[in-house]
Amino acid sequence: MNDRARLPMPPAVAGRVLDAGLELLDRQILDPGGVPVSTVDDLELTTPGDLVHLDPENPPVVQALLTGPILMTRIFGGRLPDSRFLRIPWKVVADVETVVKVGVAADTLDASWTERWVRDHVIARIPGGRHDPE
Repeated sequence: MNDRARLPMPPAVAGRVLDAGLELLDRQILDPGGVPVSTVDDLELTTPGDLVHLDPENPPVVQALLTGPILMTRIFGGRLPDSRFLRIPWKVVADVETVVKVGVAADTLDASWTERWVRDHVIARIPGGRHDPE
């Protein structure tokens, strides 16, 4: 008898099951018009119990996508304080593909301020950077 025959079936979960490391973290976030919002740097999860004794019947649920200025922590190590993360509520996520699509305009989310700043202060100063290349 092979080992797979002895494994129990995973519990049925309402909703979609995602592998956060593969399908969410470091993904680009786009609004409905394809405008970049930010990238997913971390996740905010809620768990019905404690993290030591997770109940398979009540798995953790994503509450928000977290994004923030984490470049320096990736270079020098450490972790960004929770207060510096910007939260994008999971309820505005429309689809998870090769990018994470949200159902609201980028300008309505606080997380897109860095993309807007780079667009207005860096890209716009490059010759030809002020027009859409359609």
